[in-house]
Amino acid sequence: MDADVVNALHHSQVIDLTTTGRRTGRPRRIEIFLHEEDGVLFISGMPRADRTRDWIHNVTADPNVVVHLKQSAATDIAATARVVTDDAERRPLIAAAARRWGRTDVEEMMRHSPLIVLTVTGGDEPA
Repeated sequence: MDADVVNALHHSQVIDLTTTGRRTGRPRRIEIFLHEEDGVLFISGMPRADRTRDWIHNVTADPNVVVHLKQSAATDIAATARVVTDDAERRPLIAAAARRWGRTDVEEMMRHSPLIVLTVTGGDEPA
């Protein structure tokens, strides 16, 4: 993978994420924030107690995703996503996301924010 792409991947930024619809099998693309903390790539979201996000359901059904970088480097990267439910693993990542967003409600985020960890599986393709 190109050094510029690796560097871009490991700097928190707005990306697009494509998952596979759990019912339709069709690609579903959303804009979302990619975080990096101590080499771990992850995606979280604002807390919502009323429902689970569709992208979490999709990742649970099929962990293969595509990360679409679109800021300092424009490329598509194959990855796998793992939903993180263990509190000990969640806490440092949720706290990192809260810091980046200027939030102080880490406990609320722990209870109600989605969290996935990404593992890059493929090289970059032109976006």
